[in-house]
Amino acid sequence: MKQIQLKDAKATLSAVVDRAVAGEPTVITRHGRKEAVLVSFEEWERVSKVPSFADLLLAFPGDAEDIPERLRKPARTLTEDSL
Repeated sequence: MKQIQLKDAKATLSAVVDRAVAGEPTVITRHGRKEAVLVSFEEWERVSKVPSFADLLLAFPGDAEDIPERLRKPARTLTEDSL
Protein backbone atom coordinates (compact mmCIF):
# COMPACT_ATOMS: atom_id res chain seq x y z
CA MET A 1 0.00 0.00 0.00
CA LYS A 2 1.45 3.32 -1.06
CA GLN A 3 1.89 6.17 1.44
CA ILE A 4 1.77 9.83 0.52
CA GLN A 5 1.99 13.04 2.51
CA LEU A 6 -1.18 15.12 2.68
CA LYS A 7 0.36 18.05 0.83
CA ASP A 8 1.39 15.73 -2.02
CA ALA A 9 -2.03 14.05 -2.05
CA LYS A 10 -3.63 17.47 -2.47
CA ALA A 11 -1.35 18.29 -5.38
CA THR A 12 -1.96 14.95 -7.13
CA LEU A 13 -5.48 14.12 -5.95
CA SER A 14 -6.69 12.99 -9.37
CA ALA A 15 -3.85 10.45 -9.67
CA VAL A 16 -4.40 9.22 -6.09
CA VAL A 17 -8.10 8.70 -6.83
CA ASP A 18 -7.26 6.91 -10.09
CA ARG A 19 -4.99 4.50 -8.18
CA ALA A 20 -7.73 3.85 -5.62
CA VAL A 21 -10.26 3.11 -8.35
CA ALA A 22 -7.71 0.73 -9.91
CA GLY A 23 -7.56 -1.18 -6.62
CA GLU A 24 -4.50 0.39 -5.00
CA PRO A 25 -5.41 2.12 -1.71
CA THR A 26 -3.21 4.98 -0.52
CA VAL A 27 -2.36 5.87 3.07
CA ILE A 28 -2.33 9.63 3.60
CA THR A 29 0.04 10.88 6.27
CA ARG A 30 0.24 14.19 8.09
CA HIS A 31 3.41 15.12 9.98
CA GLY A 32 4.59 11.51 9.63
CA ARG A 33 1.44 9.99 11.18
CA LYS A 34 -0.99 7.82 9.24
CA GLU A 35 -4.23 9.81 9.14
CA ALA A 36 -6.46 8.33 6.42
CA VAL A 37 -6.72 5.74 3.67
CA LEU A 38 -8.14 6.51 0.25
CA VAL A 39 -9.93 3.51 -1.26
CA SER A 40 -12.39 3.17 -4.11
CA PHE A 41 -16.07 3.65 -3.34
CA GLU A 42 -16.66 0.02 -4.34
CA GLU A 43 -14.10 -1.18 -1.76
CA TRP A 44 -15.54 1.11 0.93
CA GLU A 45 -19.04 -0.27 0.29
CA ARG A 46 -17.71 -3.83 0.53
CA VAL A 47 -15.96 -3.37 3.86
CA SER A 48 -18.64 -1.15 5.40
CA LYS A 49 -21.31 -3.82 4.97
CA VAL A 50 -19.64 -6.48 7.10
CA PRO A 51 -22.40 -8.21 9.07
CA SER A 52 -22.39 -8.14 12.85
CA PHE A 53 -21.70 -11.31 14.81
CA ALA A 54 -25.38 -11.40 15.82
CA ASP A 55 -26.42 -11.23 12.15
CA LEU A 56 -24.10 -14.13 11.37
CA LEU A 57 -25.57 -16.21 14.19
CA LEU A 58 -29.12 -15.43 13.10
CA ALA A 59 -28.23 -16.49 9.55
CA PHE A 60 -26.97 -19.93 10.71
CA PRO A 61 -28.51 -22.35 8.19
CA GLY A 62 -28.49 -25.42 10.44
CA ASP A 63 -31.03 -26.87 12.81
CA ALA A 64 -30.92 -26.84 16.60
CA GLU A 65 -29.66 -30.43 16.64
CA ASP A 66 -26.60 -29.31 14.63
CA ILE A 67 -25.39 -27.43 17.71
CA PRO A 68 -23.59 -29.64 20.27
CA GLU A 69 -25.61 -30.25 23.45
CA ARG A 70 -23.06 -28.47 25.64
CA LEU A 71 -23.67 -25.26 23.70
CA ARG A 72 -27.47 -25.49 23.93
CA LYS A 73 -27.63 -25.60 27.73
CA PRO A 74 -28.42 -22.26 29.37
CA ALA A 75 -25.62 -20.65 31.30
CA ARG A 76 -25.70 -21.02 35.08
CA THR A 77 -26.97 -17.99 36.89
CA LEU A 78 -25.76 -16.82 40.26
CA THR A 79 -28.15 -16.98 43.17
CA GLU A 80 -27.72 -15.82 46.71
CA ASP A 81 -27.27 -19.47 47.77
CA SER A 82 -24.33 -19.94 45.41
CA LEU A 83 -22.49 -16.86 46.69
